[in-house]
Parts: sequence; structure tokens; C-alpha cells
Amino acid sequence: MRKIVVISDFQDGWPPVSRPPTKTERLAAWATRFKEEMATTHPHEDHVGVSGGYLERLPLACVADGLCDCAEIWSHWRAGTPPPDARESSFLTRRSFYLDGSIPPFSSEDMLAHIEVYGAPDILCVWGLGVGEEILQACKKSFKIYNSIDAPALRIPAMTSRHFDLILTGSEEQSRDVEARHPGKRTAILPIGPEFAAPSMFYPIDAKKDYDIIYVAAAQAYKRHDVLFQALAKLPRAVRALCVFGYGDEAGRLRQQAAELGLEVDFVGPPSVSFEEVNRLMNRARMGVVCGVDDGAPAVLTEYMLAGLPVLANSELRCGRQYITPQTGATAESGAFHIGIADMLSRLADFTPRAAVLRSWTWPHSIQKLRQLIRAEHPAKQEARVN
Repeated sequence: MRKIVVISDFQDGWPPVSRPPTKTERLAAWATRFKEEMATTHPHEDHVGVSGGYLERLPLACVADGLCDCAEIWSHWRAGTPPPDARESSFLTRRSFYLDGSIPPFSSEDMLAHIEVYGAPDILCVWGLGVGEEILQACKKSFKIYNSIDAPALRIPAMTSRHFDLILTGSEEQSRDVEARHPGKRTAILPIGPEFAAPSMFYPIDAKKDYDIIYVAAAQAYKRHDVLFQALAKLPRAVRALCVFGYGDEAGRLRQQAAELGLEVDFVGPPSVSFEEVNRLMNRARMGVVCGVDDGAPAVLTEYMLAGLPVLANSELRCGRQYITPQTGATAESGAFHIGIADMLSRLADFTPRAAVLRSWTWPHSIQKLRQLIRAEHPAKQEARVN
């Protein structure tokens, strides 16, 4: 059975254990688990829906396309007993592994034991802060993909980044950064957030447009809510905005700042709301904004567009400006953001954002690009991985 694994840099569990179990101690446990799983049949569900966020979309797209038969999402656990594996469907499982220390790239004897018992996946994806070199070496035969999901193209040391067969980037600038470190390393401008969007998750609905602007972004400084607030302060007070926070520690400060400026801004979260609710909230607005500069290619770029909203992005955004076209939106400098908002609100009928995304950037387009990139490697390895 062909398997794709995505390793997140997420870590959870408190308080941390004083001594994580060794690989030898975990081998027996994984061997028992393996026998139990092999003895249980899980008929493959006919329909594989592509949904979720950064962790789920690409692996589910691989399964839906037939590139792989099943997917797993791995994360790290610091406390006593990791949560049990969660088999969400016949084709998607989540696992947590004991973390050895807290310094990235992350090491895990538990993860190494699992790989020894279950075997390496056909495709291994590593996002964010990365994993130790020993894990990549244990997956020597896997096709290995890395994406930083951030403005720096590589958030891992060269000793680990050298092991990847493909590095996904969000801009030509990021690709050049990879080339500078690893001449000849294969890259593709295929950021997993906006490129693996699912039309079934974000779409227009019949809703009252009671907000002019929506900004779906974490309550963190790099998302630059100040750019939006400064623009609103220069616009008529009749212009209303909605900020949706999934997470972040700046929510209180941003609420206070908006109140002090006398702005017409409402806030939702944290905590986060469901994707379905985010889609409903988007449909209450006329346009979406992306205000950040030092940001990766935000998934929300194409999510707004699939919901039917044109997007005004900061012209200094480091990754993702390629999704802004005359059909999908516009860019504006931070100091002129109010002008960009006023202009976009005055000509909403000029934009056809959903149609543009459906033509080029939904997951069926991107998975075909990924399939071609994987098949472009050495033919002897290609046959074992994707045929």
C-alpha cells in the first residue's frame, strides 16, 4: 500500500517527560501495534474529499488522485503518554511521537522505531522547523518534500535540507534562496496553502453583505493588522471590517487598538472557528485583504477567491503575489492601502476570482504538477514510488 506521511512541527503535551523512551523501548510497542493494525481490515472509502488546512490538503489530494493509497499526519508529543492514534477514515491516520528535546529540527527515537517497524513511506513531507537528519536517513528511499510555510524558504539547517528531493517554495525569491544554498536542488513554486485549495470548502453562498472587508489572519504581529487599521482610519467610518483570528496572542491588543481609533471593526476569535464558519463569514464581506509582508504564501489568498471575494494584498508581501491578477484583485503599498480598498469597493463587478482559481490553482491542478515532479526523478526509483 503506497503511503504519504506529512510531519508537522507541532508539539504538544505538558509537562514534558524527564526522559523520553528510547528506540529500543518503543520497538516492542510499535511491533504490537503493527500486528493489531494488520489484523484489522479497513475497506477503502470510495470518495476521498480534500479538506482541512496546511497539513491535510496535499496528502489528501495525493490519495484522491491515486498517487497514494493512504495518508498519515505525524506530530510531536512532550508529556507522559501520547494520545492514541486517530484513524479518521480508511485513508487518513494521525499519530503523535515522543519528542527528544525541544530544539529544532526535532528528533524522536519513537518515530525512528515506528519507521523501522512499519517501513518508510513512499512520500515523506516535512513542513516548518523540520526533523533530525537521522529520520530523513531512515527514509532514504522515500521521495522527500520540504516546505517552510513561511517567508524564509528554508527554516532547517543545510545538513537536513540536503536530503530533500524537492523543495516547495512560494516565490521566485524563495527558489533563488534554495539554489544559493543547494545548487541544482529541485524546487517548485507550489505553496501548499493556496495551491491545494478545495472548491468544496470555500464557495459563494447567498448571504447578506454586511461587511465591506474581511481579514482572516492570526492575531500575530507579522500579519500586520496595523496596515488595515491605518487604512480604515483614513476611510469613511461607514466602511466596516471583520477580523477573524484563528489563534495568536495579539487579539486583546488589536481589539483595544481598533477601539481607541474609533474604527468600525468586529472581531471573531480566538479560539478558531470551523472552516465552514470561516466560509460563511467570508460571504458576509465584499472583499478580502492580506496585509502581511514577512509572510509565506497565505492559504487565505485563494480561499477568499473561491468564496467569490477579490483580494487586496500588500504589494510588499514576500510570497504569494502571483495569485493577484486583474481577475482576482490588486496590490497596494502599506501607506496607500486605503486607496486600494476604496478603488476595489468601487469596481467589484470587474473581478471574477472564483473562476480564476478554478482555472489554475485548485488541488486537481496542483497534484498533477506534483505527480510530474515526482516522476521526473530517476526512473528506477519512480516506478517503485508512483506506479
